[in-house]
Amino acid sequence: MEKKLRILAAGDLHGSKNIARKLAKKAKQERADLVILAGDIFGNVKGDESILEPFIKQNQKIAFVHGNWDTDEEIYCLKPHAKNLHNYYLTYNNVGIAGLSGRFEINPKDFIFLKKNFKKMKPRKRIIVSHLHARDTPAEFSGFPGDKILRHAVDKLKPDVLISSHIHEAEGLESKIGKTKVFQVGRTGKIIEL
Repeated sequence: MEKKLRILAAGDLHGSKNIARKLAKKAKQERADLVILAGDIFGNVKGDESILEPFIKQNQKIAFVHGNWDTDEEIYCLKPHAKNLHNYYLTYNNVGIAGLSGRFEINPKDFIFLKKNFKKMKPRKRIIVSHLHARDTPAEFSGFPGDKILRHAVDKLKPDVLISSHIHEAEGLESKIGKTKVFQVGRTGKIIEL
């Protein structure tokens, strides 16, 4: 029997090293194979790679997408320690994970990258990670409309899972788009097993 992939998915750390420590501890306790950070890793104060230290000390593998609070400089400083999934993908334990993110909306050109990455992926399960939430999902209760390009991507590519953050009050919401399981994650973190 093939081993399942255990992911700790979280978002909206906003530069809190205390939250990072709690998440790293949870990832270790839950024996997570991979930590996925769904954007807003940094806050309104300039951040650096030290936000990842708790995960690095535990030898945890990290992948991320950027959020609206994350600057290009901050994203770049994470590069040696974590895999940036935006317009990229990785395969881990026969699960393909691709990123599609934007600061306030997703660029239509990014959907083209995602579609190409999905064609390249050969694993049995596939995940899209985005900071933004998709149009017509429960996270819209916040008054912030979901992203229409992300919704289009889910409708067309039919991933097994969509991981989003951005709307803090939506943390913990789970829903479906067709057969795609949608997880709104936040600072507490969610274990997802595939």
